[in-house]
Amino acid sequence: MAVTTIVVLVIVLAIFFDFTNGFHDTANAMATPIATGALRPRTAVAIAAVLNLVGAFLSTAVATTISGGLIREGDGGVAVTPSMIFAGLIGAVIWNLVTWLRGFPSSSSHALFGGLVGAAIVGAGFGAVDFGVLLGKVVIPAVLAPLVAGVAGFVATRLAYRITRLPVDKSHRAGFRVGQIFTSSMVALAHGTNDAQKTMGVITLTLIAGGALPTGSTPPLWVVIVCAVAIAAGTYSGGWRIIQTLGTGLTDIKRTQGFAAEASTAATVLASSHLGFALSTTQVASGSIMGAGLGRRGGRIQWGTAGRIVVAWFITLPASAAVGALAELVGRVGVAGIVIDAVVGLAVIVAIFVASRRRSASTPRSLEVDVALNSVMTRKERRAAARRRDDEVLEARRRLSDESSLFEFGQEASRG
Repeated sequence: MAVTTIVVLVIVLAIFFDFTNGFHDTANAMATPIATGALRPRTAVAIAAVLNLVGAFLSTAVATTISGGLIREGDGGVAVTPSMIFAGLIGAVIWNLVTWLRGFPSSSSHALFGGLVGAAIVGAGFGAVDFGVLLGKVVIPAVLAPLVAGVAGFVATRLAYRITRLPVDKSHRAGFRVGQIFTSSMVALAHGTNDAQKTMGVITLTLIAGGALPTGSTPPLWVVIVCAVAIAAGTYSGGWRIIQTLGTGLTDIKRTQGFAAEASTAATVLASSHLGFALSTTQVASGSIMGAGLGRRGGRIQWGTAGRIVVAWFITLPASAAVGALAELVGRVGVAGIVIDAVVGLAVIVAIFVASRRRSASTPRSLEVDVALNSVMTRKERRAAARRRDDEVLEARRRLSDESSLFEFGQEASRG
C-alpha cells in the first residue's frame, strides 16, 4: 500500500475522530444551560457549533504540542509512521464511542493521547514518545485542572450568592440566564481553541511522517479549516447522552451555579490553551460542576455518578493505549494488517451506533426530547415536590395527633 494512500486513510479517520470529539464534548459547554432552561437544546448546540468553529482558528499552541512534542518526529528520519498514527486513532475513536454509548463524560483528549502513545511504543519503541511532554503537558494538567476548576466553581458559586444576596430557592429567577448563556458560549469557544487543535496536530504529524511536510511544521491552513468544520459539525449533532449525565446526573444545578461553573471552565481551558497544555475540557467541566454543586448551600453531589466519571478519567489513557497498541501489532503485518484494522474498526463503530439506536428506542422518548423537557418541566416538578412535602407534613401531623389522642385515652383509662 502506498504511503500516500495510508496518509489519506489516516486523515479521513482523524477527521472522523474530530467529529466524534464534537458530539462527545458538546456537554462540556451546554449541559448546564440546557438543564436549567437557559437555552433550548438545539439552540444550545448550534451556538456551541459556531463557537467551536471560531475557536479552532484562534491558536495552534496545542496542535504544536502534539505534532512536534508528544510524539517524536525522529532525528534525521521519521520514527513514527502514518500506519502507527492510524492505529492510535482507532484506539481513540473506539474508546470515544464506547464512553459516549454509556453516557460517561470521559476525555476525548486522553483517548487520543493514549491511542497515539500505545501505537508509537509498539511500532517505534519507547523512544518515540517524549515522556517529559506527556507528563508535563498532559498528565499533570489532567490531575490539577479538575481540582483547580472545582475550587474555582465552588468559590464562584459562593460569591454569586453572596453578592446578589438571593435565597437559594429563588436564584433561578435572577438575571443569571443571560450570564449563563455568555459563559457557556465562552466554554464552547475555549473548547474550539483546545480540542480542535488536537486533530490538527495529528494530521500535521501524519503529513510530516508521510514526507508531505518538513519536520517542525505548523498545521497548514486547509488542516485548520477542515478540523474546525468537523468539530463544529459533530458539536451540532448533539451528544445527548453525556449532556444528560453532566446536566442532571451530577447535581441539581441552578442557573447561578451554571453561570459559576461555566465561567470557571472557560477561564481554565483558555488559560491552558494559551500555555499549550492539552488538557481535557471534559474533566475541567465536570470538576467545575461538582464544585458549583458543593458551593450552593444545601447542594448535593451524586457521588456514585461522580465516582464512575473519575474512574473513566483514570482508565481512558491506558485503555485507549491498549487498543492502539493492539491495532499497531496487527498493522505491522503489512497491507493485510492495515486492512484488518480498518475492517474491524469500522465493524466496531457500526456495532456501537446500532447499539445506541436500540438503547434509544427502548426508552419512552429519545434522550434529546428528555433533555429538552427537563427545562420545561422544572417549575412543574418544583410545584409537585412542594405538594408532596405539604402532604407529608399533613400526614405527620395527623399521625402525631392520633398518637396524642391514644396517649390521653390511655391515661384516662388508667385513672378510671
